Amino acid sequence: MSDAVLADHDLGSANTLGLPCRAERFAAPATLTPLRRLLRLASARQWPLTVLGGGSNLILPERLPGLVLQPALRQWWLEQRGSAVLVHVGAGVEWHPLVMALAERGLWGTENLALIPGSCGAAPIQNIGAYGVELGEVVEAVRVLFVEDGRDALLTPEECAFGYRDSIFKGELEGRAIITGLTLRLSRSASPRLAYGDLAQRVGRHPGPLEVARAVCAIRREKLPDPAELGNAGSFFKNPIVDREEAAELLAVWPDMPHFALQDGRVKLAAGWLIDRCGLRGWRDGHFGVHDRQALVLVHFGGGSAVELMAFAERVAEQVRARFGVSLEREPRLA
Repeated sequence: MSDAVLADHDLGSANTLGLPCRAERFAAPATLTPLRRLLRLASARQWPLTVLGGGSNLILPERLPGLVLQPALRQWWLEQRGSAVLVHVGAGVEWHPLVMALAERGLWGTENLALIPGSCGAAPIQNIGAYGVELGEVVEAVRVLFVEDGRDALLTPEECAFGYRDSIFKGELEGRAIITGLTLRLSRSASPRLAYGDLAQRVGRHPGPLEVARAVCAIRREKLPDPAELGNAGSFFKNPIVDREEAAELLAVWPDMPHFALQDGRVKLAAGWLIDRCGLRGWRDGHFGVHDRQALVLVHFGGGSAVELMAFAERVAEQVRARFGVSLEREPRLA
């Protein structure tokens, strides 16, 4: 299927929310040559272009016109670079199996990001993060292909403009560049990051990266639904960031409110806690609901649409605004 174009392709299983969607045209190029050829074809015929990763952080409409591309570059390899180990990985490699394979090899840096669904190519867009670690901390470079001219380029972490659940791929380069691969800089030297939640209580005194990764998996499985069993896109809202004064006012009323001071003086709040305190955990309306164990996750019981999901999410956000005066921002992208 390297450069074959399929018509009226079903994408229902290509997004973890399980939303019904059909692509007018679909292709999964396995190398850069057919990817470039498909981009030229889309340009010549003026087809709208959508790039799909693992579908884990995406809200799909019922139909996608033009051409949907899902890069299937699935090779990865290691390179020793002084005291560091560089991991070169194609965009089509699944993120979680890669994390576990690296942890099994004794490499530190990505173990806290275990069990995050999706492909490696989608990971930089959102600057995925969990348990005190963000992808941008271990990225050496991101390889991209520019849509307009097929030019191949390597972007540094600075050029990627990584932020909290943000990057240049959600801004200036959205729709202009396709991520084809990553280079990660990992280490064999012990560097566990265990300050988040009860992670430190889940491992021994001197854990290896595999022990940490397995502990992260255990915690996530306890709190989060499996998309294969119940449609979801993981965390649906970003944890809101407020200034110090607003955080102090909130803490005066809700002293048990989880909060994390950032280096710039602002304070990150826990969106799941805010939703939970509105009494919404386990709430269901129609085909969608708030997960009964983790209020940050919106779940799809089947039969719903993107329009219905967005309306449901807005009702959740409105209740948080009404009670706390805090605005929630959606995390999954709209295709």
